[in-house]
Amino acid sequence: MSAPSAPQPADVPPKAAAPPAAWWKWSLILALGAGLAVWRPGAGAPGVTPDGWKLLAIFLPCILALMLNPIPGGAAVLIAVVLTILTGALPLAKALGGYADPSVWMVLGAFLMARALIKTGLARRIALQFIRVLGHTTLGLSYAVVATETVFAAVIPTVGARVGAIILPIMRSLAELYDSHPGETAARLGRFLMLSLYQGSVIACAIFLTGQASNPLAAQQARQLTEHLPGGPVMLGYREWLVAACVPGFVSLLLAPWLVFRWEKPQITRTPEAAAFAKRELEKQGPLAPGEWLLTAVLLAVGASCVILPADLSAVPILAGLGFLLLARTLSWDDIINERAAWDVFIWYGGLLQLGKQLKDSGLPGLFAQSVAGQFDGWPWLPLFVALLLVNFFAHYAFASITSHMVSLYPAFVAVLIAAGAPPMLTACAFAFFTNFSAGLTHYGTTPGPIVFSAGYIPQPNWWRVGFCVALVNISIWLVVGMGWWKVLGLW
Repeated sequence: MSAPSAPQPADVPPKAAAPPAAWWKWSLILALGAGLAVWRPGAGAPGVTPDGWKLLAIFLPCILALMLNPIPGGAAVLIAVVLTILTGALPLAKALGGYADPSVWMVLGAFLMARALIKTGLARRIALQFIRVLGHTTLGLSYAVVATETVFAAVIPTVGARVGAIILPIMRSLAELYDSHPGETAARLGRFLMLSLYQGSVIACAIFLTGQASNPLAAQQARQLTEHLPGGPVMLGYREWLVAACVPGFVSLLLAPWLVFRWEKPQITRTPEAAAFAKRELEKQGPLAPGEWLLTAVLLAVGASCVILPADLSAVPILAGLGFLLLARTLSWDDIINERAAWDVFIWYGGLLQLGKQLKDSGLPGLFAQSVAGQFDGWPWLPLFVALLLVNFFAHYAFASITSHMVSLYPAFVAVLIAAGAPPMLTACAFAFFTNFSAGLTHYGTTPGPIVFSAGYIPQPNWWRVGFCVALVNISIWLVVGMGWWKVLGLW
């Protein structure tokens, strides 16, 4: 018997080609990098370091990669960091310096503590308690959803986990309890609940520094952009962020569910079974377990410490609380190393933070800000502030995440306005807040958008119509109530 012959080329399945869309995206990214490496307008300008253009030729393609997403964002940032080392734009220690920044560890610690909330069942218990108390009517049920999301935003920095892993499964169960399913019966209850959940979630993102993952990055960029100012840098810690956002934010939270109720009124307006459902589920969970009691105490202690301590020490109580949870075995080391979202954010956040800082130190952003601000000579800062704020807001139609929007436009607009004479703290806060709730415009505006949309309850035209109308109301609230509150606080 002869030995089997080796497979011929025809027997080997052809290797799958990369999708054309990926080639198109990579072509744009590489063309941008190559163009910036060769074309250097203003090269030799005073105050710009020789390596500044190298950094720009790496940083801007990295931002474009975050927008087009040909590979995961963490991978794009890591490649960019490596390129700064290989090209000599940054020495090794400086290129990796972002991973030693306290804010990076604060975000990582917050993500890991969020895992404890889900693991112990405390997160689900909190959501069910809100529904049990407020869920006797449809509108009350929507306020229970928004209140749950807001409480979680104070400690869980991943909006995708808050909505997708905790709240959405409960909302689907409640919709199905009233025989509301995707399709013809969606208008009974499910469509209204899903729209309320999403619109509330993007407002909650704006209220807390931990509202979503790129908020601490905005705070760091604000500090970097204002380090040279006579009044000192803008310091946006947990306390400062919450104080500035709480008044307009809570007005928006109060109005959003009511507005969605008016524009997408559900067929079912009373939901006593929802409260009964929550009560039954809580009875199944039983009384608070020791791990839940311990976690509650740790979260209260950490939250109080973050409010009291200055911004540059926010990581200390979070990491201390995380260590305590490990010692008490509320969290295991396997929980820590398996929390993929936390480590993904750690990679892209630390890398972007350092790339942005080094680019700022190169002098190029200052040169850009001066050049653009010169085009608006004679404009008072206030109308320029409002105009650019609205441009920044509606630009979110072009973005599929708050993070990509924040890293792309936030530094540029803030730098331009500060150069034009706008108050630094007002500018830093307003652009961070508006960028967050601009994600309510579309069904792809931030991570939970596709998650909620894929549930099948909301047709795209309904989503965009409600999103645009709620956006107009939110803009009005934050420009009227917000500006008034910020005047009281002395931000302008």
